[in-house]
Amino acid sequence: MITPKQRAELRKTAQSIEPVMQVGKDGLSLNVINTADQALYARELIKITVLESCEVDAKTIANEMAERCRADVVQVIGRKIVLYKKNLDKKIRNK
Repeated sequence: MITPKQRAELRKTAQSIEPVMQVGKDGLSLNVINTADQALYARELIKITVLESCEVDAKTIANEMAERCRADVVQVIGRKIVLYKKNLDKKIRNK
């Protein structure tokens, strides 16, 4: 769980990043979840676009994706989702 102060800082950082993936008409398939999990491992903070062809709203997708990837929802604005997952291995790799 992230604090409101951390969430505000992550929102600020997320403004400058581009979406790394899209969720389409198939919704949350296993492939989409795995791709998001790998992206979170590599980047910690990702932005996702929900296409208009998707039948489920972005907030529902964000909550379900965060639950399955064990991540935190930073924000949902329109059809854009920002997720964050702390990568403990990254600290070890940087040392």
